[in-house]
Amino acid sequence: MPKLRWTFLAAIVLGAAAVLATAAFDRHGGVSAHVDAKPLAPGVWISEQIAPEQLAALKAQGFRAVVDLRPDNEVAGQPSASTMGEAALRQGLRFDYIPVTHGEVPAGAVETLGRTLAQDHSPVLLYCRSGRRAARTWALAEASRPGGLDAPAILNAVHHAGQDAGDLADQITDRIAARSATH
Repeated sequence: MPKLRWTFLAAIVLGAAAVLATAAFDRHGGVSAHVDAKPLAPGVWISEQIAPEQLAALKAQGFRAVVDLRPDNEVAGQPSASTMGEAALRQGLRFDYIPVTHGEVPAGAVETLGRTLAQDHSPVLLYCRSGRRAARTWALAEASRPGGLDAPAILNAVHHAGQDAGDLADQITDRIAARSATH
């Protein structure tokens, strides 16, 4: 009976190891065509890092543009913006590169993203490592956009996309007030 328990335990451990190894391969080594994109607003979606091989699936799903907000060389093995841009061009997708480092979202990136989104190549996918910087940069750009969503709607959209921008609430409110004062 003890031998049967050890065999059973070994089978469970090996099975769990196989599941974890497969998940790690899918996440870091292998590339799934599926992109787990989450909507922020009509025509604007976010996701974590994508690979060149996933752009065909995005095109097939109706996306027209991709915006890379992840700086090149953030981690080893990450596809560069030029690689992604060339792959997007081959798929007939518009590609923009607006690098945003960790920490504060630079005003220049917010303005550039706002101009990019105003060109209406929707639906558009914004991506970075986890989707967080993409969502946060969009939140500030949306707050700056004349006729854009109000602060609760922006924060709610980010939340429903699985991210958080609560710490940007004051900046969002200030940007909304500034757009109201100038328009």
